[in-house]
Amino acid sequence: MSQFDLSGKVAVVTGGNGGIGLGMARGLAGAGATIVVAGRDTKKNAEAVDALSTAGARAIAVQVDVRDKASCQAMMDAATKAFGRLDILVNNAGTNIRKQPQDYTLEEWHTVIDTNLSSAFICCQLAYPIMVKAGGGKIINIGSMMSILGAAFAGPYGASKGGIVQLTRSLATAWGKDNIQLNAVLPGFIDTDLTRAARKQVSGLDARVTARTPAGRWGNPDDLAGIAVFLASPASDFVTGAAIPVDGGYSVQGG
Repeated sequence: MSQFDLSGKVAVVTGGNGGIGLGMARGLAGAGATIVVAGRDTKKNAEAVDALSTAGARAIAVQVDVRDKASCQAMMDAATKAFGRLDILVNNAGTNIRKQPQDYTLEEWHTVIDTNLSSAFICCQLAYPIMVKAGGGKIINIGSMMSILGAAFAGPYGASKGGIVQLTRSLATAWGKDNIQLNAVLPGFIDTDLTRAARKQVSGLDARVTARTPAGRWGNPDDLAGIAVFLASPASDFVTGAAIPVDGGYSVQGG
């Protein structure tokens, strides 16, 4: 059996109905995993499941508000009821509000932190007993270039994504004894609905990103498929607590 084979595994992907989440879901499905697409937008959820199913995957959709623990619990219950197991959790759901730091309201701060960081903590906690009972599991938390770099217009977002890395490291050290590996993926500038909005709001962003990226382009969601398969598969059984950029070289470009 290939070390990258995910046949028989079940993966929950929050925010899996578009962008990076759907790109990862396609990768996991291509390696044989069954996919639970979890998101707030039922229409987008259904469209994602239809696309995955058309490509030959086994997939269902579950509506969830990742800021609400009861909703997250219902998501986990739906996944285990449908498929009897949970092997892989991808905490991808996220949002951003772009302002100068002095202009944020406290409500806006909490919206970003709760959606990006608190939700990952909640879902990890809920997945933990399920994975322990099964003898192990894989959790992939989605960070950002803002996990390691700063931007004037991304105070709450940067704090949430920096927190994702530290949360990942903490849980990796706590749950290694349970055969649960946790790793963070730090996407670079990927062409999604979220970043298309950024390009409209932040003058010159598109040109600056392209110029700084050695690959000479923005990424696309399918560029995240391979890392998702690696971190979800037996190939990464001795990899935990890592924060891996997938950024076309953006974070290492000097000069």
